Amino acid sequence: MPNGTWSIIGLFRDTWKWSDGSSFSFRLWNEIFDHQPSNKGCAFTMLNEEHSWKIDYCNSSKSFFCYNNTFRLINENKTWVEALNYCRENYHDLVSITSLDEQRWIQDRAKNASSPYVWLGLRYSCTLDFWFWVSDSRVNYTNWAPQGNADDCDMSAAMETGNSNQWFKQPHNETFNFICF
Repeated sequence: MPNGTWSIIGLFRDTWKWSDGSSFSFRLWNEIFDHQPSNKGCAFTMLNEEHSWKIDYCNSSKSFFCYNNTFRLINENKTWVEALNYCRENYHDLVSITSLDEQRWIQDRAKNASSPYVWLGLRYSCTLDFWFWVSDSRVNYTNWAPQGNADDCDMSAAMETGNSNQWFKQPHNETFNFICF
């Protein structure tokens, strides 16, 4: 796309949310956002130094960005380390869940698993005494079952594939399906 072209970014007003239905917290509205008509319902960005957003009518013809959700359920049982290596060799990493929206996306994938749990990229460090995502994402969101995250060495997190989809600590040598991104 040429510099200075307005492009659809997939954000629309119904309260503002992304085209996949997820909510958003990052905002980059241009400085005149407050003065734009509120009956326009889609967000656009311009490829320039600012990359700021503006709103316009959704039926306006513009270029657009595509987003490819890349969460992949792997229906093979592997230990946590084997799952981590598989994801890093074939995709990017074991999945990190950093929001309720991501939890819902992962739950939707996990319902097709052939194991009672799916491995997540969340691991406990005995040395540092805390849980961390192997992708280096911050642990801001959790969905632990009651007593599900008691601090034990050689444990990683797995999400239940049925019922509440809560997270449980599991020994690294257990074998489950897993989700890569």
